[in-house]
Amino acid sequence: MSQLRIDHALTAPLPTAVRSPRAARLVRRTLTVAPLLLIGGWAVADWPSMRGGAARLAAADPGWLLAAALFTCLGWVVASLVRQGALPERLPPGLLLASQFAAGAANHVLPASLGAHAVTLRFLTRQGVPPARATASLALYALVRPVAKILVLLVFLLAFPEPLRLATPAPDTRTVALGAGGVLAALATAVLLFVLVRPLRRPAVGFLRTALTDARLLHTRPSRVLALWGGAAATPLVQGSVIATVGFSLGLPLTWAEVVLALLLASTAVGAVPAPGGIGPVDAALVVTMAAFGAPVGLATATVIAYRVLTVWVPLLPGALVLSALVQRKVL
Repeated sequence: MSQLRIDHALTAPLPTAVRSPRAARLVRRTLTVAPLLLIGGWAVADWPSMRGGAARLAAADPGWLLAAALFTCLGWVVASLVRQGALPERLPPGLLLASQFAAGAANHVLPASLGAHAVTLRFLTRQGVPPARATASLALYALVRPVAKILVLLVFLLAFPEPLRLATPAPDTRTVALGAGGVLAALATAVLLFVLVRPLRRPAVGFLRTALTDARLLHTRPSRVLALWGGAAATPLVQGSVIATVGFSLGLPLTWAEVVLALLLASTAVGAVPAPGGIGPVDAALVVTMAAFGAPVGLATATVIAYRVLTVWVPLLPGALVLSALVQRKVL
């Protein structure tokens, strides 16, 4: 009898806190409240910029501001289009759009688009997409967007050569060397990890195989190619349209093509610097580029600040609420 009790004790499953319904509810509530706490902390830290930008928007032309708001909403639609184009499986359009709206809030908290990628990865896995395929779609998304942006930049350089006759600012040799060195160091580190760390080889090879297979499959479907590459090419155009319409509402003396070209040059030059939502380096480069194209520095600065308020701070609280709702409903 004692031996039977010992065997039963050894084979019985151990109770864990993870399996407890109370612990699961606590984790879900924590994840639901966390976005709101992060957004609140960031709002307190950056309150002067938000207040100044809101004051400038209050004195802007309402018609151009309405156009800027419409282009801002179009940006989430385009992001959803690119996400769908990077994946063979068909996703529910409504939930995909809601996830990208929520990802925008997370994207402005963590640098290098980590927040948006984390939200999207969770959304894809909850929709039944295998983790390897979901991660491969994120990698394809991250690869196609800069390639498409460079192609759009080349088209603009050929179609609108007049602004280039001005003294367009360019990064110095040291900045270019540092950027190239950082890219080479990252590639060298990845290669060394792949060669020296054996446990990483199998998942890395599996990821590359899945990514290449999915990329080949996607490019055999015209609808996916159009969504992926068309959406990626439209992304900087929509973003530049938001900046241009905000600038027009404040009296910015630049054309739409000049503003979009300024954005393309600024984001290409310093867009690789990891900052939450690209805020900081891209903003400074954008102000300098628009000033080089003939805009007053003060007005260019006001345009960028008002643009950030419209695209970051105005949708931030609704985005955080949607993020919390998606977590609560187990969509994320």
